[in-house]
Amino acid sequence: MTHFFTPDALRIAYDVTGSGPPVLLLHGFPQNRHMWTRIAPQMAASHTAVTADLRGYGDSDKPDTVDAMSFRSMGRDMLALMEQLGFGRFHLVGHDRGARTAHRMALDAPERVASLTLMDIIPTHRLLADLTASVARSYYHWFFLAQPAPFPETLIAHDPDAYFERCLLGFGKATLADFDPAMLARYRTHWRNPACIHAMCNDYRAAIDIDFAMDAADLERRISCPALVAYGAEGAMAQAMDVAATWRDRLDNMTARSISGGHFFPDQSPQETVAQLRAFLAPLSL
Repeated sequence: MTHFFTPDALRIAYDVTGSGPPVLLLHGFPQNRHMWTRIAPQMAASHTAVTADLRGYGDSDKPDTVDAMSFRSMGRDMLALMEQLGFGRFHLVGHDRGARTAHRMALDAPERVASLTLMDIIPTHRLLADLTASVARSYYHWFFLAQPAPFPETLIAHDPDAYFERCLLGFGKATLADFDPAMLARYRTHWRNPACIHAMCNDYRAAIDIDFAMDAADLERRISCPALVAYGAEGAMAQAMDVAATWRDRLDNMTARSISGGHFFPDQSPQETVAQLRAFLAPLSL
């Protein structure tokens, strides 16, 4: 059963399962909280697993402005949600845009984050400031989606399934068969919504127009909680650079692990993903 919480006049959709120490799992683009369908129930054997749709995605409300889609805005929703659920401190796991949101949350509210897991990203500032040709070719969507409205929205709306399914397959070794059919159906329902398309474009506009400057201001800050950097062994980022090395000057207590698959390794290798999460979280306390 989907639950809704309303911070900042926006409804945020979420699910809760299990009991024990809380862990918040945040999805990325172009997915929603259902990406954790094969992972959250297993985590719930030892933790209270909370999965939520970021604002602009899934069943959550779709703000219309760029500034409303910054990682700080998304993170504030999630901090408020966990407080509403009674979790002053929690373990935090994010993939893709969810990982960028999680990184911002750990910078803005370090006292709330007991541990941080970042899945298949390099720091936002590093990606944009030190852009290479190979990364630009693989991650062209950052700059396409960030074009002024309504240009990308108009092109995507012509065939949302074709565009977003290409995104699922384009960031490193994946086929549609790697994605559960029921999960794909949920993704399609949402990414066909013009308001969702617009919000996702604004997410990428905000990364360049807002989040880059925030991260530039925080370049000297380090995160001290235990952190797991997990990345797809065959993903575009792993092929282009040393993913762990991009985080060493930002995380004081870092563990790095490669996982079989590409960018969407949680879909391709859910059992291995769960095993790595459990091994990382098992010795940690709140």
